[in-house]
Amino acid sequence: MMERWRLLARYTRVFLILPILASNLAFAQQTADIDTVIRGIDASVKNRIDRLAGYTVTEHYAVFRGKDEIHPAAEMLVKTTYRKQTGKTYDIVSQSGSSIWRNEVLGTLLDNEKRMSQPGNVETALINSSNYEMKLDGNARERLNGRDCLVLDITPRRSSQYLFNGKLWVDAQDFAIVQLKGTASKSAFFLVSAAEVTRQYDEIRELPMATHAEAVSGSALLGQTVVKIDYSNYQLDLAAGP
Repeated sequence: MMERWRLLARYTRVFLILPILASNLAFAQQTADIDTVIRGIDASVKNRIDRLAGYTVTEHYAVFRGKDEIHPAAEMLVKTTYRKQTGKTYDIVSQSGSSIWRNEVLGTLLDNEKRMSQPGNVETALINSSNYEMKLDGNARERLNGRDCLVLDITPRRSSQYLFNGKLWVDAQDFAIVQLKGTASKSAFFLVSAAEVTRQYDEIRELPMATHAEAVSGSALLGQTVVKIDYSNYQLDLAAGP
């Protein structure tokens, strides 16, 4: 009888330990998965930086005030040229609407983008593990723009107008960035709140390039301001890739 009780106690301990072992194994697998995803994102971002020697693109900017997102308060059509050695330069093709919004909002935005794109600055704005802490979202998989994506929660490692608290969607196969959505960790304009930004990407010649962006900000003095940017007519200058 005593032997039977000893066997029963032994089996009971085994059954109690098994769920703990399974939980630890699942946690280890999840940790390995996020490590793989982060390495993939870093590799994709590095590949883009290494291969993209330069490009030109047509950018259409529109500023909307209040809740009216049909009639822009100001518009600007810009031809942007990027060179890896020097950063971005802009040629304004056309502009219309309020000069205040063109100069104070769009002009400041272009100046900030030009400064950020310069060598030495661009590395501080990359969407990689050097600038962000990343973890898989609770709903880690989602289909977006016809692509199977992994969803990550991202947190900046420092305060910057070029870094965002929010979510990142990456392609589940090659980890290329598909969409960023979040709030800038620091406002670019002293009169308004930090912008809520959405930026969408598509692969052009196998590199993720921005195709559409929106930034929503507001203040008690100025109310809500929405800036929408559409990117078209990309011409890429690529270095030899692996």
